[in-house]
Amino acid sequence: MLSTTALGAASSRPCVVGNRARSALARPAGSPTFTLCGFTLIELLIVLAVVTVLAAIALPTYQAQIRKGNRAAAQSYMMDLAQREAQYLLDARAYASTAAALGYAATPADVAPYYTIGIAAPVVAPPAFTITATALGAQVADGGLTIDNQGTKTPSGKW
Repeated sequence: MLSTTALGAASSRPCVVGNRARSALARPAGSPTFTLCGFTLIELLIVLAVVTVLAAIALPTYQAQIRKGNRAAAQSYMMDLAQREAQYLLDARAYASTAAALGYAATPADVAPYYTIGIAAPVVAPPAFTITATALGAQVADGGLTIDNQGTKTPSGKW
């Protein structure tokens, strides 16, 4: 007689029958029907160790991807600001020194928690601007970003 699980599949795991441990497949026909089957502490510790190793590998990778996504949102916003600066130069013959002058009331919600965006547009000839994204919080590990009126993006490895 085979012990079955809730799904009806035969189990070959050791079970406790009465006071003696026996294999579920080697049980005599007249044995009691009460059985206790389970995992040993060693098995549970091995599973816990495997899960811990997997988490130790996956968590830093996940965090790096989150930082990369936040950086992409900031880059997109900075590129839009740079494009609006070019249009502003055509209209006003100077670059804007604030995002409000370019039509943004505030930094977008997907960028604001992770970066502070600043625009420097000194009054010089020829006109120039630099847009800087300074990282905040956990994003500091990724560093800041800049783009200027000539399209120079730094650090180059992050763009």
